[in-house]
Amino acid sequence: MKTMKPLLRSLVIPSMLFLGACCCANEVVVAPPPPPPPPVKVVLPGLGDVFYDFDRSELRADAITQLKTNANWIQANSSNNVIIEGHCDERGTSEYNLALGERRANSARDYIVNLGVAPVRLKTVSYGEEKPFADGHNEEAWAQNRRARFVAE
Repeated sequence: MKTMKPLLRSLVIPSMLFLGACCCANEVVVAPPPPPPPPVKVVLPGLGDVFYDFDRSELRADAITQLKTNANWIQANSSNNVIIEGHCDERGTSEYNLALGERRANSARDYIVNLGVAPVRLKTVSYGEEKPFADGHNEEAWAQNRRARFVAE
């Protein structure tokens, strides 16, 4: 039996190494590359807000400049329709501000239509005071909230 132990050792150890080497011959599976990140919502240049004076829906000089820029963008991007949102500051009743927001959105839409944009590409909605841009209860915040916002669909 003493002569068998060295013989077994000399046969078992190399055979285990051989089997181990054979098992490693399998192909290594490489993980697929990670998927690309989801698309980021891009703010489209050219569409800017139009601001209004207190309790008014008439267009100011700075509003007309921005509306011309918006009209050019809309005409250049014919695959996009645009929603014009009318917004107000917090002063006044909810009903009054909804009506004022509608007048603001319509005044912006009418001006852009007069510049040659097809009316079917424009939708209007009034949010009144419900979606303020700036928080605060002062003239600075209120001035930022009196606006018509342009959103590409």
